[in-house]
Amino acid sequence: MAQVVVVKFRKGCKPYYFGAGQTSPEKGQGVIVETARGLEYAVVVDPAREVPDESVVQPLKNIIRVANEHDRAALADQDARRPEAIRICKEKIAARGLPMKLIDCEFTFDGSKVIFTFTSEGRVDFRELVRDLASVFHLRIELRQVGIRDEARILGGIAPCGREVCCAGSLPDFKKVGIKMAKNQGLSLNPGKISGLCGRLMCCLAYEDDYYAEASKQVPKTGAAVVTPEGEGTVVSVNMLKMEVRVKIEKDGALVYRDFPAADVARGAHEARKEAPAPSEASAPEEGAQEGGKRREEPREGGKKREQGRRDRHKQDGRRERPERSERPAGGKPPFRKERPLRSPQGDKPSAPEKNPEN
Repeated sequence: MAQVVVVKFRKGCKPYYFGAGQTSPEKGQGVIVETARGLEYAVVVDPAREVPDESVVQPLKNIIRVANEHDRAALADQDARRPEAIRICKEKIAARGLPMKLIDCEFTFDGSKVIFTFTSEGRVDFRELVRDLASVFHLRIELRQVGIRDEARILGGIAPCGREVCCAGSLPDFKKVGIKMAKNQGLSLNPGKISGLCGRLMCCLAYEDDYYAEASKQVPKTGAAVVTPEGEGTVVSVNMLKMEVRVKIEKDGALVYRDFPAADVARGAHEARKEAPAPSEASAPEEGAQEGGKRREEPREGGKKREQGRRDRHKQDGRRERPERSERPAGGKPPFRKERPLRSPQGDKPSAPEKNPEN
């Protein structure tokens, strides 16, 4: 186990591990750390945590120092420059007519580089735009293209549930979300109800998918015929949180709806037959193949008689019997066929000898 300090950067939910070094940071305190982009400002989430050695990326970098008043003032100055930088970048994009949407602007902590984040449907040639921005800011310029889900994470917003979107508030990394998760939870497949602000499936569908996937195997499906303590009926709805099944039962010519625990409901005989594995049919093709082989090896008796009668008629007519295919020579032509002589273009008469020009 390794002792680490867990920090988060300002625009992100993913935790990062650093060594304490010579510092003693407290929770919620700002610190200065070294990253691939240079010095960055981060906030301490957990001042001391033990994590497995496999979770730590070696070599583990230490915190440089705890943020002081000068660091906080530099951070506030960078935040004040952001609106003006965004306005200038949008003007340059419009002047160049580039198909891109600017999302955010960020200055590195040391002030040596400015990063512009944008979205676009395809690839964009922004080399001329970089030159224009460099001539205005006199800094290193980086343009970073992100997807539509990253756009929602950067901009944030209120989700349909009334809380902040998960990707911006609590989700460290994006998880794979599929339509099958909505089916397992019995949700409406209307895209407007299961999609987030980004237009994709909501990330929260993956939170309880493991439970619903396991619970769906223990309850009957809607519309299935089941047997209950009060008789046979049809499943109307299923509550997988309470593990209850609502069944429609016909009693005395009237329909009655009852809720039963999933353990007290048994599937009907018809449903059991549908889920039972089909009998193995591997032996059927083998028997058919054996029968087919017998028919090939032993032709029918009527076919033998017809073949023998044909041969007898050939003998009576004085015709030569045609040999079997196996008796034919390697050349492929039957032996009783005669080769016809080749004819000259002038007919069957031999051509006259050529005269000697000397005579």
